[in-house]
Amino acid sequence: MTTGPVGVAIVGAGVISGAYLEALTSFPDVRVLAVADLDTERATRVAAEHGIPVAGDLDTVLALPEVEIVVNLTVPAAHAQVATAAVEAGKHVYGEKPLTIELADGERLLAAAAARGLLVGNAPDTFLGAGIQSALRAVRAGHIGTPIAAHTAVQSLGPEGWHPDPAFFYQPGAGPLYDVGPYYLTTLIALFGGVSRVAATARTGRANRTTGSGPRAGEEFPVDVATHVSALLEFHSGPSAASVFSFDSAAPRIMFEVIGSEGALAVPDPNTFTGPVRVRSHGSDDWSELPVTGTTAGRGIGVLEMARALRTGQPHRASGELGLHVLRTMAAVLDSAEDHTFAGAHEETPLAAPPPLPAEWDPYTAEVA
Repeated sequence: MTTGPVGVAIVGAGVISGAYLEALTSFPDVRVLAVADLDTERATRVAAEHGIPVAGDLDTVLALPEVEIVVNLTVPAAHAQVATAAVEAGKHVYGEKPLTIELADGERLLAAAAARGLLVGNAPDTFLGAGIQSALRAVRAGHIGTPIAAHTAVQSLGPEGWHPDPAFFYQPGAGPLYDVGPYYLTTLIALFGGVSRVAATARTGRANRTTGSGPRAGEEFPVDVATHVSALLEFHSGPSAASVFSFDSAAPRIMFEVIGSEGALAVPDPNTFTGPVRVRSHGSDDWSELPVTGTTAGRGIGVLEMARALRTGQPHRASGELGLHVLRTMAAVLDSAEDHTFAGAHEETPLAAPPPLPAEWDPYTAEVA
């Protein structure tokens, strides 16, 4: 068995790469060896900013034998192509959400990796942060009794006001469902396990959007996805959830509450790693905060846990199977919205909720031999 820190390469040197590199270069159990991008000058610049020794294109990093995990941070339309190339090169792969745009591509990716004995991981890993992990432990400890249902909402006017190149957010594989939906759906599945069926409505608020910042400010681009989605989800374990995903709302809102037989739990923003976690018991006049324990490291802890899994043989939580189930659920949401019927989202064997991380899990203390 290979020992020592796990070699990692970043593919895609866009906005999100900075957050990943900041975290990954601080973990003793991983070693970032290379950065790749279609724009090799950008790859070189980002690599230099973080002291990474190699920069170039995809072929450059796939040719490095020391690279064990490819971290795929490309735009959604490239997820399947880059991940498949990594697997065919014998690399484990961890990708940004969604796993792929098309469900069939995600299924083929996991099958190809399994045939080669390779691991697939998938964002988001925010559910591994201290905030949501503390919420999961609170539910399992019985703070609200038996879970009955959840209400979630994420509403804004979309990312074009702050992102310098936002057009891809409005192409297939993005929109509020595929872009921010995975944070909420992953957390719901971590709470309740797999989704059995969904019902949904969806619409597109505006046919075009305008870039609001950066060198492309003022440029108009088309919208090719639904920008307001309302979904009702039913879980194999019994609870249900009502969720709204919107890039059409002038009233920004982030909400995630779990209703139980003995009270309610306010879960932190699933797009963050911290708290607070609040509980309100039956008969109480107000919310009270619960302790938040565990790691608060940023994006990349899913890569770290997967790297440790390579060395220990233990399962990792931000897995390809979880990412595929989220993708299957989102596809079912769109199918339901189009057909105006309930749509199935389940596998033959219902997906189990991943167990919470131990409260003492530490990303900054080396565990791999």
